[in-house]
Amino acid sequence: MFKKILFATTASPACDHAARVAFDMAGRYPSDLTVLHVLGVPSRGFGQYVTDVRTGEQLVPDEDYIAWVKEEMKTTYAEQLKQCPECTMEAVAGIPHTEILRFARKTDADLLILGGHTKDRENEGYTYRNMAGSTLQSVARSARCPVLVVSRPAASFWGGFSNIVLGTDFSKAAEHAFRFALSAARQLDCRLHLFHALDISGMHAGKVLEQDEIEDRLRDSLNTIRRKYVSQMKDFKNYEIDAWEGVPYVEIVKYAREKFADLIVMAHHTGSRDAENSALGSTMEQVVLRATCPVISVNHPDKVSQDA
Repeated sequence: MFKKILFATTASPACDHAARVAFDMAGRYPSDLTVLHVLGVPSRGFGQYVTDVRTGEQLVPDEDYIAWVKEEMKTTYAEQLKQCPECTMEAVAGIPHTEILRFARKTDADLLILGGHTKDRENEGYTYRNMAGSTLQSVARSARCPVLVVSRPAASFWGGFSNIVLGTDFSKAAEHAFRFALSAARQLDCRLHLFHALDISGMHAGKVLEQDEIEDRLRDSLNTIRRKYVSQMKDFKNYEIDAWEGVPYVEIVKYAREKFADLIVMAHHTGSRDAENSALGSTMEQVVLRATCPVISVNHPDKVSQDA
């Protein structure tokens, strides 16, 4: 399922939660793991200096410095390397999202793993809780493979896959997410939960739905799940379907918690026709920041099985 994993990290505590999942996955589902640290952003023009992404210092990324950074990475992840000694450490200078995407193509990665943020922003609580990091936004927008995000400490206490939740709004983009979720559930022998959250958040604007209408819409949602997704699942029977009403991201996070989900799968966006120029969808972003398990964003069909 995951033959080649790329874990992008700043090799700082901000990425510790994602690191725990990345190394565990590589060992649990034997995969080639590449750990990538983009150490500095080049100065404008053709200057030889870069700005270190962690310290903000100006430095020259010569071969000796790159070698030193790799040794530091090995020290940082010394415990994890005991269970995954064959992993490859890479360090490059460049714009983080550009280099991450380049390495994903170079290694033909099946899965990209990132933290929700690349900096420790405890003192910026409101921003930290309500916005995904800019590197994540840029990578998720253009990545040709699914992007797994571990944003909260709780999401890193992970023990493999047994329950996968697909959060869908029935959009075309969600079809790719469904195919990935079904393929993962088949190959990893998991229970697949197909879930739709009926958005009634417009009630604050005076759009109040009668309870009978809500229940009618929920029944329609369940029928849509059966028609769009269950009809494609052939002999796969380890699944259940549900539809709840509420604020979508709240209900998806609650549902995943109730079902003891190990993974949430969603489309990167649903409202834009141009996948590579669309921002991380607001529902997806909030699920990433609040979920108690890893979340996978699926943006392109390239690495998604077409015969799931």
